Amino acid sequence: MNIRPNRSAWRVAAVVAVIGLVAAACGGSSPKTGGSTASTSSTNTASAPGITATTITIGSHQPLTGPAAPGYSEIAPASTAMFKYVNAHGGVYGRSINYIYEDDGYNPANTATVVRKLVLQDNVFAIFNGLGTPTHEAVLSFLQTEKVPDLFVASGCDCWDNASQDPETFGFQTDYTIEGKILASYEQAHYKGEKVGYLFQNDDFGQGGVKGFDQEIPGSDVVSRQSYDATAAGLANGLGNQVSAIKAAGAKVVMLDTIPAATALTLLAAAEIGYSPVWILSSVGGDPPTMGGLLSSISKGKAGASLENGVISASYLPSFSDTANPWITLFKSIHDQYDANEPWDGNAVFGMAVAYTFVQAMQAAGRNPTRADVVSALESKGGSFTGPGLVPFGFSSSHHNGYVGEQIGVVENGAFNMSGPVYRTSDSSGTPVTTYSGTQPAPPSTF
Repeated sequence: MNIRPNRSAWRVAAVVAVIGLVAAACGGSSPKTGGSTASTSSTNTASAPGITATTITIGSHQPLTGPAAPGYSEIAPASTAMFKYVNAHGGVYGRSINYIYEDDGYNPANTATVVRKLVLQDNVFAIFNGLGTPTHEAVLSFLQTEKVPDLFVASGCDCWDNASQDPETFGFQTDYTIEGKILASYEQAHYKGEKVGYLFQNDDFGQGGVKGFDQEIPGSDVVSRQSYDATAAGLANGLGNQVSAIKAAGAKVVMLDTIPAATALTLLAAAEIGYSPVWILSSVGGDPPTMGGLLSSISKGKAGASLENGVISASYLPSFSDTANPWITLFKSIHDQYDANEPWDGNAVFGMAVAYTFVQAMQAAGRNPTRADVVSALESKGGSFTGPGLVPFGFSSSHHNGYVGEQIGVVENGAFNMSGPVYRTSDSSGTPVTTYSGTQPAPPSTF
């Protein structure tokens, strides 16, 4: 059963969201507080590094160049578009959001440099949506030491869910182990007993997904495990050897934990040797427009987006191609006004959704928040935040993980068509994958 809400409810939700943004921006609601230190003053003050009476300055590291740039370089501009929309409606308690993002080229050494600059020179209030597992791991300890809120990391590593050791850090997307379990449970429901191959990025991203796969797929079914390094050098020669090895092992189903460039290289390598298994792909590398563009570019036009038809993936957000979905309608209108030079795809939806969540966090933290206030607000209220997500967030005082489930979809003709139940689970091997029985919450009226 498909448990996504009915269309009329979505339309009401979208209207409420817009009204709520305006109401909050104009100060029409009582300030929310995120902890005992939050100010109840009705006057804006410079309450923390990066916060003045009129602005909130945040920073991020993003792969604007390098192996992860295709698709992912669109995310920060999409977040910027959402912030421009919010600023145009009065900002957060009257403050405009100033978003600074630096290119790290998906290189951890660069990440360490740009994040230190953002914190020590640009004096940002928080690091927001820093992208990449290997890259963000390079700055995790630094952000804890400096006590800088590390909000909504753009990576599904379960390492962000460590509230006691890394109290400043919060995830956003469904973590890779949860996603792996959901994708693998789908494989078991539809292709049980088939020989399975794995192709994954050789870091905590890929290994997290494999951890989830292995919780659901019997080891005796797995006939090949292949990996790649997520560097320009690691991808320079393609992934033909890995794909050939999986084919030679007789895999009829291939589970992929790959960034978009590696996804395209995989599909092209398979096409060259006439290999057409069932592809089941992490959401990380599954955006159809990004894959289609890469397939055409890498092959110099010899292969088109048709190679991605039939690829199975999953998402915790509604599909960019679901034009009847009012959240998508709202986000698309913001994109067209403030981000029209960038593609409209799943990366744009992601960037807007995470920015939307940041604004909620700052509203919950109070009019004049400290850095500690936003952390406290997420722990005490973040689990009930609303937005375009198909499942709840896992935020609490003991857990800092993001969305806790996903819905399955299939790529067809450049669209990602989602259907069927929404699933949820946890990282634990003892927790089953279950159908989520809730409905999509409407945005709060005081967003």
